[in-house]
Amino acid sequence: MIMPKVGVQLYTLREYMQNYEDTEKLFFFLQNLGVNVIQISGIGPIEPEKVAFLVDKYGMDVCVTHKPFERMVNDLDRLIEEHKMMRCDCLGIGGMPKEARANAETLRAFIAQANDIGRKMKAKGVRFAYHNHAFELEKIDCDKTYLDIMLEEGDPDCFWFIPDIYWMQVGGVDPAQYLQRMKGRVKVAHFKDGEISGSCPMITELGAGEVDLDACFKTCMQLEIPYIVYEQDNNFDEDPLRSTEVSFKYLQKLVETNR
Repeated sequence: MIMPKVGVQLYTLREYMQNYEDTEKLFFFLQNLGVNVIQISGIGPIEPEKVAFLVDKYGMDVCVTHKPFERMVNDLDRLIEEHKMMRCDCLGIGGMPKEARANAETLRAFIAQANDIGRKMKAKGVRFAYHNHAFELEKIDCDKTYLDIMLEEGDPDCFWFIPDIYWMQVGGVDPAQYLQRMKGRVKVAHFKDGEISGSCPMITELGAGEVDLDACFKTCMQLEIPYIVYEQDNNFDEDPLRSTEVSFKYLQKLVETNR
């Protein structure tokens, strides 16, 4: 077993990094909070060289990103170069293109394309990874879900996952158990919490919802998943910065109680 490194998915704080000056202030805030692991997603139109400079200046470990699938298709070499500037070896997408969701045939076409992109990435020292929401646990081909098919037909060497434990539970599975199916194919897990049993799922700070975060943390340790990042899309306690402080401290508590 290993102890995962914990950090923050910056999509949570996207409104604070739409220009260079604000992004530097955000990195300063995170550094003071004790954060040195980040996922970069939702960042504004800032030159990659400047982002890499801030990563180095504030000692951040960029464990993964989310980038448009279109860029992976049409601008892969440059995209890989940008990630190597930040010493990031995992390129994720936040979900499949809308057209891939239409039926099992379009899903399989997406998987085949992602496998091809993933092989090209691996040849250059980086990984492709897919982030789930809840819809991937809906059935699309007889008794198989989107995720079933992705797990079966995605190349284990080249098609990895960024499991979101909250959306797994919204989708109707036990996330701690379902993570077992992704063994060896996860670098980063998203820890998100929220209300699930009500009529409308609602995301919360970590520890304020219904997800068994401790069980998921223990599973990540057993599966030797090296990184866990907090993510919260909306419904903040006071503001995203305050929610980040609350949730990151909760992750730190999980580390301490599971040593």
